[in-house]
Amino acid sequence: MRLAARVNPSLIEKAEALPSQPGVYLFKDGTGCPIYVGKAKSLRHRVRSYFQDRLPSGGKQELMVEAAEDLEVVLVDNEKEAMALENNFIKQFKPRYNVLLRDDKTYPYIKMTLPDPWPRVYVTRRVKKDGSLYFGPYFPAGLAYRVVDLIHRCFQIPSCYVDLSRFHARPCLQYYIKRCLGPCVEGLTNAAVYTDRARQVRMLLEGRVSELTRDLHERMIVASQDQRYEDAARLRDQLNVMEQIRERQKMAASRGDDADIFGFHQEGQLVAVNLFHLRGGRVVDRREFFWEDIDAFSAGEFFSALVKQLYLDQQHLPSDIHVPVDFEDRETLEEFLSEKRGGRVRIGTPQAGSRRSMLELVAKNARQSFDRRFRTLKPQARVMVESLAEAIELPKPPERIEAFDISHIQGTDIVAAMVVWEGGAMKKSDYRRFIIKTVPQNDDFASMREVVGRRYQRVLQEKHRLPGLILIDGGIGQLHAAASALEKLQIINQPLASIAKREEILYVYGREKEPVVLDHQSPALHLIQEIRDEAHRFAVSFHRSRRSGRTLTSELLEIPGIGEKTARKLLLHFGSLQAIRRLTPEELGQVVRPSQVKRIQQSLKMNRPA
Repeated sequence: MRLAARVNPSLIEKAEALPSQPGVYLFKDGTGCPIYVGKAKSLRHRVRSYFQDRLPSGGKQELMVEAAEDLEVVLVDNEKEAMALENNFIKQFKPRYNVLLRDDKTYPYIKMTLPDPWPRVYVTRRVKKDGSLYFGPYFPAGLAYRVVDLIHRCFQIPSCYVDLSRFHARPCLQYYIKRCLGPCVEGLTNAAVYTDRARQVRMLLEGRVSELTRDLHERMIVASQDQRYEDAARLRDQLNVMEQIRERQKMAASRGDDADIFGFHQEGQLVAVNLFHLRGGRVVDRREFFWEDIDAFSAGEFFSALVKQLYLDQQHLPSDIHVPVDFEDRETLEEFLSEKRGGRVRIGTPQAGSRRSMLELVAKNARQSFDRRFRTLKPQARVMVESLAEAIELPKPPERIEAFDISHIQGTDIVAAMVVWEGGAMKKSDYRRFIIKTVPQNDDFASMREVVGRRYQRVLQEKHRLPGLILIDGGIGQLHAAASALEKLQIINQPLASIAKREEILYVYGREKEPVVLDHQSPALHLIQEIRDEAHRFAVSFHRSRRSGRTLTSELLEIPGIGEKTARKLLLHFGSLQAIRRLTPEELGQVVRPSQVKRIQQSLKMNRPA
C-alpha cells in the first residue's frame, strides 16, 4: 500500500476545504471531462480518503487519482438524493473509472410516438427524451412483442418505419391482413379514427384496462343500436381480449413472490453476470451482462454500482433483490427503492434454504455465460441471429439475410455481388452476380440503386418471398439508395440496414440517427463480419475475373489481324494467354487461319514476360 505517486496538490487542498455534508463528487481530467463520480455521506471524509497512504499499488483508485486534474462537488440534503444524482451523472458522463452498465438496452420497452401526427408503437431497448411515451420494462422480452402484436390485431396501430410525412402509392401487407389502418395511403383512414385508436392504445399501455373496457363496452352497445354490426363485432373482440388481460393481472397480483436474483463469475478483468427474474414464484426471464475492463475487482463496489444503475430509474421494482455479496450503501438503497415502489424492497444475500440454492444456481449459469462469451471462438448460429435481431430491434430473428457489395477499381469494371445467409449458414447456390449496366462512371449510390432494383424486381416477378433482412455494404448514402430502389418497386416496411466501414456500426433504415454500435464480443458482430467478408470476397473475385478477361482480350486484340471474335474464341478454347504462348503452330491452326498463327506466335514471343 502506498500513496498515489503523482497527485495534483490542488486536489488535496480542495479536499481539505470540503464540508462534512452529503453530496456527489466528480474527479475530472485536464480537459474537464469527469473520469470518476462518487457519492458520500460526508464529502470531506470521503474525498480525503483518496489521498491517504493506503491505496493499493496499481489499483483503479490510484490510477484515477493520478489522472485527476480537478475536483467538483454538488451538495445535496441527504444520502438518498446523493445516490440518485450519482446515478444520473454516471449515466450521463460514463466516467472511465466507474463500473458502467455496458448493456443498458437489455430491458425491452414499448415506445409510443405521440409527437407524430400518426403515432406508432415499437418494441425498443433505448429510452430517450424525445417526447415519446415509454412503457415497461417488460420481461420476459417476448411479452413486449406479444403486447405489440395485440395492439396490431385489436387496434391496428402499426410498428413500421415507413415515412408517414407523405402518402405512398399502396399500403404494405399489414393493411390487407387488417393489422394496420393504412395511414401511409391517402383515403384509407382519417385523423379522427386514428387518434381515437391511439388513445385506446395509450389507455391499454398505461394499465387503465377497466376504464378501457367500459369505454369499449359503451361503444359496442351504440354500434349495435345503430346497426353497425361489423364495428360492434370488432369492439366485442377487443372486449374479450381486455377481459383476458384483466384476469391475468389479477392472477399475477395474487401470486406475489417477485424477486430478482444475481450471480457472477470473474477472472481478472473479465466479469459475467446473470440476472434471473422470478415472478409469481417462477423464473420468467434470464439476462446476461459482460465486462472486459474491470480493474481491481471488488464484488461489493461492483454490485452497489450495478444495482443502482439497474433499478433507480426503473418504474417496476420487485419486492426482493438477492445479491451474492453485501455492500456499503445497501440500507440506503433499500430505503430509496422502497419509497419508489410504495412498498418494501429487500436487498440481501440469502444464507440458507431455497433462495440460497437459487443464488448458487444463478452463479453456475453466470459461469456458463462466461465460458460461452470469453472462451468460445464462435457462437452458435441461433445465438448470432437472435443477437442481431435484438440489436437492430427486429420483431423476430431473420431466417434469410441477403447482403450486397459493390466492387470496382477507380470506376472501371463496376460489378456487384449478392450473398445469402439462410438457416445458419451461407447459401452459395443463391448467390448472384451483377454487371452494372446503367452507371457509366464511379457512383456507388447509383450502382447500389440499380442492383437492388434489379434483384427485387425479379423477386416480385417470380413471386418469391422477401428476405427477413437486407444488408448493404456502405454508409447512409448506400442505405438510402437501396431504400429508394425498394420504394420504386412499392416495397415498404422491409427490414433494411447498412454496414459502415467500421464493422461494429449498423445503420437501420428509418432510424439512421440512432446507429447501432455492436460490442466487439457481440454474437451479432460475428454474424455481420461473416456475411460482410463473404460478400466482399464474392464481389472482388467476380471483379478480378472480369478485369482479367478484359486485360487478356485486350492483349490479343493488339495483334494485327486478330479481332474481338477471334480473341474470344482463342481464350474460350485454350483457357489463358499463358496456355496460348505454349502452343505449337499445329495446335493454334485448329482454331485460327495459318496467316493468323504466324502473327500470334510472333507477337506473343516478342511480348513474352521476362
